[in-house]
Amino acid sequence: MPRYVDGYVIPIKKAKLAAYRRLAFQAGKVWMDHGALAFMECAGEDLKTKFGGSFLKLAKAKPGETVLYSFVVYKSRRDRDRINAKVTKDPRLAKIMSPDAPMPFDMKRMSYGGFSALVDL
Repeated sequence: MPRYVDGYVIPIKKAKLAAYRRLAFQAGKVWMDHGALAFMECAGEDLKTKFGGSFLKLAKAKPGETVLYSFVVYKSRRDRDRINAKVTKDPRLAKIMSPDAPMPFDMKRMSYGGFSALVDL
C-alpha cells in the first residue's frame, strides 16, 4: 500500500523563520511520537524559477516573505487519520497552538491537503 502525505505550503516573513522553526520542531516531535514516518519543514531558498509556476506566486508571497513547503508522511490515509486524532488531543500541541501564543505566520494564507503517493521509491 502506498504511503500517504499531508502537504502544506505557507508564506512566511523571513524574519519569522526562527520562531517558526522552534514551533515546528516541537510540533514535529508530537507527530513522530504518535507514529508519523517523517516530518519535514522546508524553507524556500531557490524560488525564482525560469519555467513553470513559482511557489512565490502560488503562495502570493509578499516582499520580505519566503515559502515553507512542509509535509508529514504516514503509512496510509487510515494511519494518518488515526495519528492526527491523537495529535489533536495531545496537550503538547494544545500548548504550542495556544491562542495566547502568537503564530509566526497567517494561518488563513496556509494551503494544505492530503495526498496519496503515486510513486514511492
